[in-house]
Amino acid sequence: MLLSAQAYQRIDRELAKFPADQRRSAIMAALTIAQEEKGWVSSEVVADVADYIGVPAIAVQEVLSFYDMYDRHPVGRFKITVCTNLPCALRDGVKSGEYLKEKLGIDYGETTPDGLFSLAEGECMGSCGDSPVMLLNNHHMCVRMEQGRIDEMIEELKKQGESA
Repeated sequence: MLLSAQAYQRIDRELAKFPADQRRSAIMAALTIAQEEKGWVSSEVVADVADYIGVPAIAVQEVLSFYDMYDRHPVGRFKITVCTNLPCALRDGVKSGEYLKEKLGIDYGETTPDGLFSLAEGECMGSCGDSPVMLLNNHHMCVRMEQGRIDEMIEELKKQGESA
């Protein structure tokens, strides 16, 4: 077993939501739980989750590879996903993404040398009216991310990284 007892308990709670013959319905939740604990989803974690849920590993791999919220490689402590879908792109999403790449010195799909930040390009996050939109660690929506707000966010995250 690769995850903590608490993680498996959380997965059990997700499994309880579905009929016994629908265990694969808990794959997304199980992957989210595993990623929260491990930081990313390795092939070993895929196999472990599949074994625990009782589904073929390919079923877990299919979900993992379909959704971009799952990381299949190690990422920084703070993963910033920039929406570059057309509505955000038309409202300075691309420009904000370029500014963030320049500020961090990395491109999409890369991590800063100190391991603090990773940058990802994302699809629509459902908040087009608030663009440019960014998602922090797959959970926290950041809206109207113009240069000044990006600077504030990065400085705050750096402080959090130093205090950890």
